[in-house]
Amino acid sequence: MGAAHLGTGRQAWFRFRGATNLMGRPVLFTNAWTVTMDPLIGTMAGADLLFVGSLLAGVGPGTITAAGDDYAIVVDCTGTTVLPAVLDTVALYGGRGHRSEYVATLTPGNTADFLVVPDELATDVPSAVAALMTRPEQVRALVAAGRPILWAGTDIPDRATGPDAGIPAAPDLTGSPRVGVWIDRNGFLHQELTADGRYDETRGGRLHAYQGRFWIDGDRIDYLDDLGFRAYGEFHGDQLHHAGYVMNLG
Repeated sequence: MGAAHLGTGRQAWFRFRGATNLMGRPVLFTNAWTVTMDPLIGTMAGADLLFVGSLLAGVGPGTITAAGDDYAIVVDCTGTTVLPAVLDTVALYGGRGHRSEYVATLTPGNTADFLVVPDELATDVPSAVAALMTRPEQVRALVAAGRPILWAGTDIPDRATGPDAGIPAAPDLTGSPRVGVWIDRNGFLHQELTADGRYDETRGGRLHAYQGRFWIDGDRIDYLDDLGFRAYGEFHGDQLHHAGYVMNLG
């Protein structure tokens, strides 16, 4: 089978969603004014943006010639501007030493996070971002890691959503293998995680040095200390990494 050509209207979204359920099928956004924010690639007229899964595979004019061979889903972006959905202001200011360190440019190999807006709303990058924040109904597409979040001005019904604001309720962690006393290699830090979502740190023999609440999301742990500050850590197998400490269950 050849390429499937779609527009950026609302009906096209349902066809797009169904087509992208096919494992490994590439997606090509074509014929857009493309602002890559990459210092070597720059900005191009009538360019294509190709991604497979969550990663960008190609950018620039002429990519569409291989769309049929690759069984790509083609989204016609005539009259729109494509630009990164995440801006690396450090890189824009020249604060990264190597191009490979850029984290938010539309560069092959980077994550497919991009925004598609009508040309008249994207005279520059700030205006395009302002359109997303103030007039989302006019945004053609917002794509995060290769998955649409916003399409033709409408939220995707089954899209990922961020957590609610505020302090989440602490789940009952009874029986969790991550509950217990975590001790660093030198025995300086003892961090007790309890099933009610509380932690209690002993530092250098100083009892209750820090106490507060914690939440676990996958391999990430977030802390909210009773003093008001926040911190985090990560579980790596049977170790807990936090603030430069590597801990194991005691």
